[in-house]
Amino acid sequence: MTVSPPAKPVVLQVLPALGGGGVERGTIEMTQAIVRAGGVALVASAGGMHTHSVERAGGRNIILPLDSKNPRRIYANAGKLAEVIAAERVSIVHARSRAPAWSAWLACQRTGARFLTTYHGAYNENAWFKRHYNAVMAKGEIVIAISHFIADLIMARHGVAPERIRVIHRGVDPAIFDPMLVTPGRLINVSKSWRLDDGQPIIMLPGRISRWKGQSVLIEALALMRNREACAVLVGDDQGRRRLVRELSEQAERLGVSRRLRLVGHCDDMPAALRLADVVVNASTDPEAFGRVVIEAQSMGAMVIASDHGGAVETVEHDVTGWRVTPGDAQQLADALDYALALPVSEREIIGTAARGSVMANYTTAAMQEKTLSVYSELLG
Repeated sequence: MTVSPPAKPVVLQVLPALGGGGVERGTIEMTQAIVRAGGVALVASAGGMHTHSVERAGGRNIILPLDSKNPRRIYANAGKLAEVIAAERVSIVHARSRAPAWSAWLACQRTGARFLTTYHGAYNENAWFKRHYNAVMAKGEIVIAISHFIADLIMARHGVAPERIRVIHRGVDPAIFDPMLVTPGRLINVSKSWRLDDGQPIIMLPGRISRWKGQSVLIEALALMRNREACAVLVGDDQGRRRLVRELSEQAERLGVSRRLRLVGHCDDMPAALRLADVVVNASTDPEAFGRVVIEAQSMGAMVIASDHGGAVETVEHDVTGWRVTPGDAQQLADALDYALALPVSEREIIGTAARGSVMANYTTAAMQEKTLSVYSELLG
Protein backbone atom coordinates (compact mmCIF):
# COMPACT_ATOMS: atom_id res chain seq x y z
CA MET A 1 0.00 0.00 0.00
CA THR A 2 1.74 3.16 -1.25
CA VAL A 3 0.37 6.62 -0.59
CA SER A 4 0.35 9.14 -3.44
CA PRO A 5 1.37 12.68 -2.42
CA PRO A 6 -1.45 15.18 -1.80
CA ALA A 7 -1.63 18.75 -3.09
CA LYS A 8 -0.76 20.03 0.39
CA PRO A 9 1.85 18.31 2.57
CA VAL A 10 0.16 16.32 5.32
CA VAL A 11 2.30 15.82 8.43
CA LEU A 12 1.27 13.31 11.09
CA GLN A 13 2.99 13.76 14.45
CA VAL A 14 2.78 10.79 16.84
CA LEU A 15 3.36 10.81 20.60
CA PRO A 16 1.98 8.87 23.60
CA ALA A 17 -0.40 11.51 24.97
CA LEU A 18 -0.96 15.25 25.10
CA GLY A 19 0.07 16.07 28.67
CA GLY A 20 2.09 19.07 29.80
CA GLY A 21 5.71 18.21 28.95
CA GLY A 22 8.27 19.51 26.48
CA VAL A 23 7.48 16.87 23.82
CA GLU A 24 3.84 17.91 23.87
CA ARG A 25 4.71 21.60 23.68
CA GLY A 26 6.98 20.98 20.69
CA THR A 27 4.19 19.05 18.97
CA ILE A 28 1.76 21.94 19.38
CA GLU A 29 4.36 24.47 18.21
CA MET A 30 4.98 22.45 15.06
CA THR A 31 1.24 22.09 14.48
CA GLN A 32 1.05 25.89 14.34
CA ALA A 33 4.01 26.07 11.96
CA ILE A 34 2.69 23.39 9.59
CA VAL A 35 -0.70 25.10 9.31
CA ARG A 36 0.89 28.54 8.80
CA ALA A 37 3.04 27.07 6.02
CA GLY A 38 -0.08 25.82 4.22
CA GLY A 39 0.15 22.17 5.23
CA VAL A 40 -2.23 19.84 7.04
CA ALA A 41 -1.29 19.00 10.63
CA LEU A 42 -2.49 15.76 12.22
CA VAL A 43 -1.58 14.64 15.76
CA ALA A 44 -2.07 11.02 16.84
CA SER A 45 -2.00 10.33 20.58
CA ALA A 46 -4.04 8.84 23.41
CA GLY A 47 -5.43 12.32 24.03
CA GLY A 48 -4.99 14.42 27.14
CA MET A 49 -5.22 17.91 28.55
CA HIS A 50 -3.78 19.58 25.44
CA THR A 51 -5.96 18.08 22.72
CA HIS A 52 -7.75 21.44 22.57
CA SER A 53 -4.37 23.18 22.08
CA VAL A 54 -3.82 21.13 18.92
CA GLU A 55 -7.21 22.21 17.62
CA ARG A 56 -6.59 25.86 18.50
CA ALA A 57 -3.33 25.64 16.55
CA GLY A 58 -5.27 24.51 13.49
CA GLY A 59 -4.49 20.79 13.74
CA ARG A 60 -6.66 17.72 14.06
CA ASN A 61 -6.46 15.03 16.73
CA ILE A 62 -6.53 11.31 16.03
CA ILE A 63 -7.10 9.37 19.26
CA LEU A 64 -5.32 6.01 19.46
CA PRO A 65 -3.85 4.12 22.46
CA LEU A 66 -0.30 5.15 21.54
CA ASP A 67 0.67 5.43 25.20
CA SER A 68 0.79 1.64 25.51
CA LYS A 69 4.14 -0.21 25.53
CA ASN A 70 2.50 -3.59 25.12
CA PRO A 71 4.03 -5.23 21.98
CA ARG A 72 0.65 -6.47 20.78
CA ARG A 73 -0.85 -3.02 21.18
CA ILE A 74 2.13 -1.44 19.40
CA TYR A 75 1.59 -3.81 16.45
CA ALA A 76 -2.15 -3.13 16.41
CA ASN A 77 -1.48 0.62 16.48
CA ALA A 78 0.75 0.19 13.42
CA GLY A 79 -2.23 -1.10 11.49
CA LYS A 80 -4.41 1.78 12.66
CA LEU A 81 -1.74 4.32 11.68
CA ALA A 82 -1.33 2.71 8.26
CA GLU A 83 -5.08 3.20 7.73
CA VAL A 84 -4.79 6.85 8.79
CA ILE A 85 -1.80 7.41 6.49
CA ALA A 86 -3.71 5.98 3.54
CA ALA A 87 -6.99 7.76 4.27
CA GLU A 88 -5.41 11.15 4.95
CA ARG A 89 -2.68 10.80 2.29
CA VAL A 90 0.01 11.54 4.87
CA SER A 91 3.33 12.72 3.43
CA ILE A 92 5.50 12.56 6.56
CA VAL A 93 5.14 10.78 9.88
CA HIS A 94 7.08 12.58 12.62
CA ALA A 95 7.61 10.34 15.67
CA ARG A 96 8.49 11.90 19.02
CA SER A 97 8.50 8.98 21.47
CA ARG A 98 9.50 5.34 21.43
CA ALA A 99 6.32 3.23 21.65
CA PRO A 100 4.44 5.37 19.09
CA ALA A 101 7.60 5.46 16.96
CA TRP A 102 7.62 1.67 16.63
CA SER A 103 4.00 1.75 15.45
CA ALA A 104 4.74 4.63 13.09
CA TRP A 105 7.85 2.98 11.65
CA LEU A 106 5.94 -0.21 10.88
CA ALA A 107 3.12 1.83 9.32
CA CYS A 108 5.56 3.73 7.12
CA GLN A 109 7.15 0.48 5.98
CA ARG A 110 3.72 -0.62 4.78
CA THR A 111 2.63 2.64 3.16
CA GLY A 112 5.80 4.30 1.88
CA ALA A 113 5.23 7.48 3.91
CA ARG A 114 8.41 9.27 4.92
CA PHE A 115 9.54 8.57 8.50
CA LEU A 116 11.17 11.23 10.68
CA THR A 117 12.10 11.10 14.38
CA THR A 118 13.01 13.63 17.04
CA TYR A 119 15.35 12.12 19.63
CA HIS A 120 14.14 13.93 22.75
CA GLY A 121 16.01 12.23 25.61
CA ALA A 122 19.15 10.50 26.81
CA TYR A 123 17.14 7.31 27.21
CA ASN A 124 18.25 4.81 29.86
CA GLU A 125 19.94 1.67 28.48
CA ASN A 126 20.48 -0.61 31.47
CA ALA A 127 19.54 -3.80 29.56
CA TRP A 128 19.95 -5.09 26.00
CA PHE A 129 16.24 -4.93 25.24
CA LYS A 130 16.16 -1.26 26.28
CA ARG A 131 18.77 -0.44 23.62
CA HIS A 132 16.66 -2.26 21.04
CA TYR A 133 13.54 -0.41 22.22
CA ASN A 134 15.33 2.95 22.09
CA ALA A 135 16.84 2.26 18.66
CA VAL A 136 13.61 3.10 16.84
CA MET A 137 14.30 6.77 17.57
CA ALA A 138 17.40 6.45 15.37
CA LYS A 139 15.48 4.84 12.47
CA GLY A 140 14.24 8.11 10.99
CA GLU A 141 15.32 8.87 7.45
CA ILE A 142 16.44 12.05 9.14
CA VAL A 143 16.89 12.13 12.92
CA ILE A 144 16.40 15.45 14.70
CA ALA A 145 18.58 15.82 17.82
CA ILE A 146 17.54 18.49 20.31
CA SER A 147 21.18 19.29 21.20
CA HIS A 148 24.70 18.51 20.08
CA PHE A 149 24.96 16.37 23.22
CA ILE A 150 22.10 14.20 21.92
CA ALA A 151 23.57 14.15 18.39
CA ASP A 152 26.82 12.72 19.77
CA LEU A 153 24.86 10.17 21.81
CA ILE A 154 22.92 9.02 18.71
CA MET A 155 26.10 8.51 16.74
CA ALA A 156 27.84 6.67 19.59
CA ARG A 157 24.93 4.41 20.58
CA HIS A 158 23.31 3.67 17.25
CA GLY A 159 26.02 4.29 14.66
CA VAL A 160 23.91 6.85 12.80
CA ALA A 161 25.89 8.70 10.15
CA PRO A 162 26.29 12.44 10.84
CA GLU A 163 24.66 13.36 7.53
CA ARG A 164 21.37 11.83 8.74
CA ILE A 165 21.27 13.99 11.88
CA ARG A 166 19.98 17.57 12.15
CA VAL A 167 20.53 19.43 15.42
CA ILE A 168 17.48 21.59 16.15
CA HIS A 169 17.44 23.06 19.65
CA ARG A 170 14.23 23.65 21.52
CA GLY A 171 13.06 27.24 21.75
CA VAL A 172 11.13 29.75 23.81
CA ASP A 173 8.48 32.19 22.65
CA PRO A 174 9.87 35.70 23.23
CA ALA A 175 6.33 37.07 23.18
CA ILE A 176 5.65 35.10 26.37
CA PHE A 177 9.06 35.03 28.07
CA ASP A 178 9.72 38.77 27.92
CA PRO A 179 10.77 40.57 31.14
CA MET A 180 9.22 43.82 29.90
CA LEU A 181 5.76 42.24 29.80
CA VAL A 182 5.67 41.07 33.42
CA THR A 183 3.67 43.59 35.44
CA PRO A 184 4.31 44.39 39.11
CA GLY A 185 0.90 42.88 39.91
CA ARG A 186 1.94 39.51 38.53
CA LEU A 187 5.12 39.57 40.62
CA ILE A 188 3.15 40.45 43.76
CA ASN A 189 0.67 37.63 43.16
CA VAL A 190 3.42 35.02 42.85
CA SER A 191 5.34 36.39 45.83
CA LYS A 192 2.27 36.37 48.07
CA SER A 193 1.21 32.87 47.09
CA TRP A 194 4.70 31.60 47.99
CA ARG A 195 4.93 33.58 51.27
CA LEU A 196 8.15 35.35 50.29
CA ASP A 197 9.50 38.24 52.34
CA ASP A 198 10.18 41.59 50.67
CA GLY A 199 13.82 41.96 49.69
CA GLN A 200 14.64 38.31 50.38
CA PRO A 201 17.10 36.85 47.81
CA ILE A 202 15.28 34.17 45.82
CA ILE A 203 16.97 31.04 44.44
CA MET A 204 14.64 29.07 42.17
CA LEU A 205 14.85 25.51 40.88
CA PRO A 206 12.08 24.89 38.33
CA GLY A 207 11.35 21.29 37.33
CA ARG A 208 9.24 18.33 38.34
CA ILE A 209 10.12 16.80 41.70
CA SER A 210 12.46 13.94 40.82
CA ARG A 211 15.66 12.58 42.33
CA TRP A 212 17.78 13.32 39.28
CA LYS A 213 16.56 16.93 39.00
CA GLY A 214 18.80 17.79 41.97
CA GLN A 215 16.42 19.36 44.48
CA SER A 216 18.32 17.55 47.24
CA VAL A 217 21.62 19.01 46.00
CA LEU A 218 20.19 22.53 46.18
CA ILE A 219 18.91 22.00 49.74
CA GLU A 220 22.37 20.83 50.79
CA ALA A 221 23.94 23.84 49.06
CA LEU A 222 21.50 26.16 50.86
CA ALA A 223 22.86 24.90 54.17
CA LEU A 224 26.46 25.46 53.03
CA MET A 225 26.00 29.02 51.77
CA ARG A 226 27.50 32.01 53.55
CA ASN A 227 24.36 33.98 52.64
CA ARG A 228 21.90 32.99 55.37
CA GLU A 229 19.01 35.11 54.07
CA ALA A 230 18.41 33.50 50.67
CA CYS A 231 15.28 31.42 50.18
CA ALA A 232 15.20 28.41 47.83
CA VAL A 233 11.95 27.86 45.93
CA LEU A 234 11.33 24.47 44.31
CA VAL A 235 8.78 24.97 41.52
CA GLY A 236 7.24 21.91 39.90
CA ASP A 237 4.68 19.15 40.14
CA ASP A 238 5.55 16.20 42.37
CA GLN A 239 3.66 13.86 39.96
CA GLY A 240 2.58 11.76 42.92
CA ARG A 241 6.05 11.42 44.45
CA ARG A 242 4.83 12.31 47.95
CA ARG A 243 7.52 10.21 49.60
CA LEU A 244 10.26 12.22 47.87
CA VAL A 245 8.58 15.48 48.89
CA ARG A 246 8.65 14.29 52.52
CA GLU A 247 12.32 13.34 52.18
CA LEU A 248 13.19 16.81 50.87
CA SER A 249 11.28 18.48 53.70
CA GLU A 250 12.99 16.23 56.27
CA GLN A 251 16.40 16.98 54.73
CA ALA A 252 15.75 20.71 55.04
CA GLU A 253 14.66 20.28 58.66
CA ARG A 254 17.74 18.19 59.46
CA LEU A 255 20.08 20.78 57.90
CA GLY A 256 18.36 23.70 59.62
CA VAL A 257 17.11 25.43 56.44
CA SER A 258 13.42 24.49 56.46
CA ARG A 259 12.40 28.14 57.08
CA ARG A 260 14.34 29.13 53.96
CA LEU A 261 12.75 26.52 51.67
CA ARG A 262 9.47 26.58 49.75
CA LEU A 263 8.02 23.61 47.85
CA VAL A 264 5.33 25.37 45.86
CA GLY A 265 4.20 22.81 43.28
CA HIS A 266 3.02 23.79 39.82
CA CYS A 267 3.10 27.46 38.78
CA ASP A 268 0.72 28.89 36.18
CA ASP A 269 2.80 32.03 35.57
CA MET A 270 6.37 30.92 34.95
CA PRO A 271 7.49 34.19 33.27
CA ALA A 272 6.59 36.09 36.47
CA ALA A 273 8.14 33.39 38.65
CA LEU A 274 11.42 33.50 36.73
CA ARG A 275 11.40 37.30 36.79
CA LEU A 276 11.00 37.17 40.57
CA ALA A 277 14.09 34.98 41.01
CA ASP A 278 17.55 36.39 41.70
CA VAL A 279 19.18 33.14 40.53
CA VAL A 280 17.68 30.19 38.66
CA VAL A 281 19.33 26.81 39.23
CA ASN A 282 19.47 23.68 37.11
CA ALA A 283 21.03 21.09 39.46
CA SER A 284 20.32 17.92 37.48
CA THR A 285 22.58 15.04 38.44
CA ASP A 286 21.95 13.24 35.11
CA PRO A 287 22.58 15.10 31.85
CA GLU A 288 19.60 17.01 30.48
CA ALA A 289 18.93 16.28 26.81
CA PHE A 290 18.48 20.03 26.40
CA GLY A 291 16.96 21.73 29.45
CA ARG A 292 14.34 24.19 28.23
CA VAL A 293 13.98 25.79 31.67
CA VAL A 294 17.52 27.19 31.32
CA ILE A 295 16.68 29.19 28.21
CA GLU A 296 13.33 30.25 29.66
CA ALA A 297 15.17 31.73 32.64
CA GLN A 298 17.79 33.35 30.40
CA SER A 299 15.04 34.80 28.23
CA MET A 300 13.72 36.55 31.35
CA GLY A 301 17.18 38.01 31.99
CA ALA A 302 17.81 35.82 35.04
CA MET A 303 21.21 34.71 36.29
CA VAL A 304 21.50 30.94 35.77
CA ILE A 305 23.68 28.32 37.44
CA ALA A 306 23.54 24.91 35.74
CA SER A 307 25.12 21.49 36.06
CA ASP A 308 28.09 21.22 33.72
CA HIS A 309 26.86 18.47 31.42
CA GLY A 310 24.23 17.70 28.79
CA GLY A 311 22.44 20.49 26.98
CA ALA A 312 23.48 23.16 29.50
CA VAL A 313 27.02 23.06 28.11
CA GLU A 314 25.55 24.55 24.91
CA THR A 315 23.15 27.08 26.45
CA VAL A 316 25.19 28.44 29.37
CA GLU A 317 28.46 30.13 28.49
CA HIS A 318 30.40 30.08 31.75
CA ASP A 319 30.91 33.52 33.30
CA VAL A 320 29.20 35.19 30.31
CA THR A 321 25.54 34.07 30.23
CA GLY A 322 25.65 32.22 33.57
CA TRP A 323 27.80 29.67 35.38
CA ARG A 324 28.26 25.91 35.25
CA VAL A 325 29.16 23.74 38.24
CA THR A 326 30.11 20.10 38.74
CA PRO A 327 26.93 17.96 38.86
CA GLY A 328 26.04 16.88 42.40
CA ASP A 329 28.68 19.09 44.05
CA ALA A 330 26.72 20.98 46.72
CA GLN A 331 29.72 22.99 47.92
CA GLN A 332 30.53 24.24 44.44
CA LEU A 333 26.89 25.14 43.91
CA ALA A 334 26.83 26.99 47.25
CA ASP A 335 29.95 28.96 46.30
CA ALA A 336 28.47 29.88 42.91
CA LEU A 337 25.22 31.01 44.53
CA ASP A 338 27.09 33.17 47.05
CA TYR A 339 29.13 34.69 44.22
CA ALA A 340 26.09 35.46 42.06
CA LEU A 341 24.04 36.95 44.90
CA ALA A 342 26.96 39.17 45.94
CA LEU A 343 27.27 40.77 42.49
CA PRO A 344 26.23 44.42 42.21
CA VAL A 345 23.08 45.16 40.21
CA SER A 346 25.07 46.50 37.25
CA GLU A 347 26.97 43.23 36.84
CA ARG A 348 23.81 41.16 37.26
CA GLU A 349 22.25 43.15 34.44
CA ILE A 350 25.24 42.51 32.17
CA ILE A 351 24.88 38.75 32.72
CA GLY A 352 21.11 38.88 32.23
CA THR A 353 21.34 40.95 29.05
CA ALA A 354 23.95 38.60 27.56
CA ALA A 355 21.81 35.58 28.45
CA ARG A 356 18.66 36.99 26.85
CA GLY A 357 20.64 38.02 23.77
CA SER A 358 21.95 34.47 23.39
CA VAL A 359 18.42 33.04 23.57
CA MET A 360 17.04 35.53 21.04
CA ALA A 361 19.86 34.69 18.64
CA ASN A 362 19.79 30.90 18.98
CA TYR A 363 16.89 29.40 20.91
CA THR A 364 13.51 30.80 19.85
CA THR A 365 10.39 28.85 18.98
CA ALA A 366 10.37 30.50 15.55
CA ALA A 367 13.88 29.25 14.82
CA MET A 368 12.94 25.71 15.89
CA GLN A 369 9.83 25.79 13.69
CA GLU A 370 11.65 27.14 10.66
CA LYS A 371 14.43 24.55 10.89
CA THR A 372 11.96 21.70 11.33
CA LEU A 373 9.90 22.84 8.33
CA SER A 374 13.16 22.83 6.35
CA VAL A 375 13.67 19.18 7.32
CA TYR A 376 10.14 18.39 6.11
CA SER A 377 10.92 20.08 2.79
CA GLU A 378 14.17 18.15 2.55
CA LEU A 379 12.36 14.85 3.06
CA LEU A 380 9.80 15.70 0.40
CA GLY A 381 12.50 16.67 -2.05
